Amino acid sequence: MSDGAPVADDDEQRHRAELVLRMRQSGINDARVVRAMEMVPRRLFVPPHLADQAYADRALPVACGQTISQPYVVAYMTQHLQVGDRHKVLEIGTGTGYQTAILAGLARRVYSVDRYRTLVAAAEGRLASLRISNVTLLTADGYLGWPSQAPFDRILVTAAAEDVPPALCDQLADGGILIAPVGPIREQKLIRLRKTATGFERDALLPVRFVPLVPGKAVAL
Repeated sequence: MSDGAPVADDDEQRHRAELVLRMRQSGINDARVVRAMEMVPRRLFVPPHLADQAYADRALPVACGQTISQPYVVAYMTQHLQVGDRHKVLEIGTGTGYQTAILAGLARRVYSVDRYRTLVAAAEGRLASLRISNVTLLTADGYLGWPSQAPFDRILVTAAAEDVPPALCDQLADGGILIAPVGPIREQKLIRLRKTATGFERDALLPVRFVPLVPGKAVAL
């Protein structure tokens, strides 16, 4: 994120500081992740009528039947993704762009895919308003990833499938990490894949509940 991003007012700074304190108390101890969370104004990424809930630790509904994840889950996923400042990251499920903005504060470059044109256009506007310039967005089928930009050092999926789409596994660089929610709506688990010389190491991290990852063409909504 550019140092030229808009300056927060006192109330906004207080809300962000309270959010960061809650994250630390919940076990988010990566200083870079905490700083990235503090720098991004979540209020800009929620619908205006929900602005008073922007810093509550809960998921909120957004356009196109999607959600913005609760801050703890965003922080938890980001911390376990272990993003370095030289990493190239693929995000599947741009949504409002909140998680995208967090990743942008940590990585060299972020590529983010969403199937809803409305969400992508709005996210582009928000990221531009914050002068975040190391992100490229695409309206496309998230199941297919972004083959022309592969491989990726890190991949983060923010919608749930029965299992990790094979195309995303193929696009992960050697030594890379992928985090995704998998399973049916009431039995989802957040899993982490590490790509090794002999295949993938798989760890289950946390029970979660995400909207479905829907395969198919981009949607003009």
